[in-house]
Order: sequence, then structure tokens, then C-alpha cells
Amino acid sequence: MLKHLLFAAMQHDPANPTLGYLIADLTRLFGRVFDRRAAHLGLTRAQWRALKRIHDRQGLSQVELADELDMEPIAVGRVVDRLQKAGFVERRADPDDRRRWRLHLLPQAMQVMDGIVDVSTQLRSEALEGLSDDDVEATLQALRHIRDNLVRLDRDGRGTAPRKEGHPA
Repeated sequence: MLKHLLFAAMQHDPANPTLGYLIADLTRLFGRVFDRRAAHLGLTRAQWRALKRIHDRQGLSQVELADELDMEPIAVGRVVDRLQKAGFVERRADPDDRRRWRLHLLPQAMQVMDGIVDVSTQLRSEALEGLSDDDVEATLQALRHIRDNLVRLDRDGRGTAPRKEGHPA
């Protein structure tokens, strides 16, 4: 019964959003509040998201970063250009593929990262206010499970888009 309520897209009620709408709203609101609180750091949302991903995965390629940020590679290239110009990121040639750049944070980025972590920690604490530790853990566990299912579905579905009628394969 609960699953039916979570996914009843045809009966969408703004007062009781379905799972997808609720996740999209949470993402939008987290981003909006975070942007306001992080404005003093002088970074765009794309820049701080890129810094966080590079921080978490030193040496990832620009293509991998674009995939993780769900952005076009050319747009990520411009973001990385600005971060490099600001002295936060360094591009290093991939030893196995001269066409690929690996991204690494420079020491100056750590001050900004500390600010991002401070804003994130405070916002997360305030957003979770009133929830028990058990509620938070159960929610995180459920969301991780949903994410894992979607990652599998995405991986399984790549390259298998349905053909439009009348169009050859």
C-alpha cells in the first residue's frame, strides 16, 4: 500500500508529493539554502559541487566528473578552467592516455573546502532537526537502496534506448 502511495504519479497531490517529486524538491531546496549560506565563499553551485567531487576522488578525469555532476563535458571543462584559474584545481596528464586530464585539488582549495564542509554540516544538522537517529538511519538506508537500484537500471539501460518506429537501428 505504501509503495502505491509513493509512486501514484497519476494521482499527484502537491500536498503529498510522490517520491520523485519529493527528492527533486529536497535537492532544489538544499541547493538554494546552501547557495545563500555559501555565497561568501565566492563559488557557483557548479564550482563547489566540482570541488567536492574532486576532493572525494582525487585524480578523477573531467569525463568522470561530468558524469558524476550530470553535466556536459564541455560545461565541466569551463568550470574546471575557472577553478584552475582561481588556483584551486590542477590538471595533470593521465600517464596512460595523453588525451585525458586528471583533476587534483591544490592546497589553496582546502580553505574553501573547509568552508563548504562547515556550511554543509550546519545545514544538514538544521534540516534533520526533530528526527531521531533511527529515523535518519532508516531514511539513509532506504535512499541508498533506491540509488543502488537506479544505478543498476541506468547501467543496464545504457545503449538500449527504444527505437522510434520507422527509424532503422
